[in-house]
Amino acid sequence: MQYIDIGAFFLKVSSLQYDNDVIVSAAGRILVIDSACLQRCLEKLLVSLTKVKFYEKQRLIIVSDLKNVRMETKIFDKKKTIDLRKKHIGPSCKVFFSHDPIKIVRAKGQYMYDENGNQYLDCINNVAHVGHSHPIVVKAGAKQMELLNTNSRFLHDNLVQYAQRLQATLPEKLSVCYFVNSGSEANDLALRLAWQYTGHKDIITLENAYHGHVSSLINISPYKFHQLSNAEQSKSVHVALSPDVYRGIYKKDHPDPATAYADDVKNLIHKAHENGHKCIKYLFSICLSVLRDSLFPTHNRHVHKAGGLFIADEVQVGFGRVGTHFWAFQLQGEDFVPDIVTMGKPIGNGHPISCVVTTREIAEAFRNSGMEYFNTFGGNPVSCAIGLAVLDVIEKEDLQGNALRVGRYLMQLLEQLKEKHPLVGDIRGCGLFVGVELVRDRVKLTPATAECQDIIYKLKEQHILLSADGPHRNVLKLKPPMCFSEEDVDLVVEKIDQILTGTLKTLCNCSN
Repeated sequence: MQYIDIGAFFLKVSSLQYDNDVIVSAAGRILVIDSACLQRCLEKLLVSLTKVKFYEKQRLIIVSDLKNVRMETKIFDKKKTIDLRKKHIGPSCKVFFSHDPIKIVRAKGQYMYDENGNQYLDCINNVAHVGHSHPIVVKAGAKQMELLNTNSRFLHDNLVQYAQRLQATLPEKLSVCYFVNSGSEANDLALRLAWQYTGHKDIITLENAYHGHVSSLINISPYKFHQLSNAEQSKSVHVALSPDVYRGIYKKDHPDPATAYADDVKNLIHKAHENGHKCIKYLFSICLSVLRDSLFPTHNRHVHKAGGLFIADEVQVGFGRVGTHFWAFQLQGEDFVPDIVTMGKPIGNGHPISCVVTTREIAEAFRNSGMEYFNTFGGNPVSCAIGLAVLDVIEKEDLQGNALRVGRYLMQLLEQLKEKHPLVGDIRGCGLFVGVELVRDRVKLTPATAECQDIIYKLKEQHILLSADGPHRNVLKLKPPMCFSEEDVDLVVEKIDQILTGTLKTLCNCSN
């Protein structure tokens, strides 16, 4: 059998059988015996084949141009694309796998495809939350764009309907939405809301935290400003210990790590007040090191007692990714409710939309500043239509339940991997947001940074895309689309196992 792939195009038929040897699916994939049969099929569908690329190795035929289908995207060879990127794109804009970057031309579900038709299992893109090119999301955006896409200052039902649907997933007091275009923009607006409400700009952030690329967020993201050799930390930014019970100061063997890390926040607030800083806001992002422990409720009490606000950054982990709950902050207990929640990336499945949700009281204080808040595209009809479709897919396909089931299976296999390979120091995470920390010594916790990078590149050779994270870049980070399956887990863990086995043999040989 050969596969005919028509890329992002959808034939407007549910199925077609011709001479008992061809089937056309609604997703646009055509299964055929030979190209002559394909030609007859296309003629029956009133389109004609004009350009075909054959890839015998993958037995894949790419139809790059069909009559009655508009496709004007010019495709360069990979070297030309790299050369043009070096010429016209800022040198600070890095790509995955800098030694041999992948050129991705399309994607579907949890898979991405390069210009040669090679399929890659995507374990990186939490942006494509419900799966790449999900037909329901694509259709919702296209349908609304055919009707209207305009300034959000006009009345439109999509905006209020989406705000209503989104609020229904949150605690009752979080009832007011501000729609923006990115996670960075959401976090920047959250700071403005908090500054206006409290009257002060002091903020507590976590070690190694990252909240966005705009100037206001670089200043409060140790993950970023510590990379600058001459960086001077703002006196209004107070960095708290990351509540990491594996590598942090207070580890698993501590009798009460939650209280110990909370006391660190309490001391930061006390020192800030001694130095004349009146009020503290606490901006935190659920990270791999804290997903499994309820460490923040006490932090929250200290912050509120000081007259501050608690901001939860859900950009990477919201919308059911943790499995047990729709929002990661809910892992901290039913009584734990932030004052402001920010979201991004998954909200539009790759479409640029994000949101800040807060209380009525904070929203009123922001209005009373006298400055109108205006965002041309935040909450526009197309963005909200896409956001509604994403919520529909999460619910209809039970993606939160899938994250719980597949995530537990993933953790189970990774724990077995840890027992087998000394290089695996720690497994942490929840749902489909999981980290595997690699160390050369489980007692000294020496980061296995080079080994981690080696594994990522070898996985790429196996057509599996994974990334590294953490201050030492020694944590394999899995945050795939939510349609990830147990079969995908089997494949990833099997390949990591094989690579680790080879790495151990190499280390032993070097030692000998």
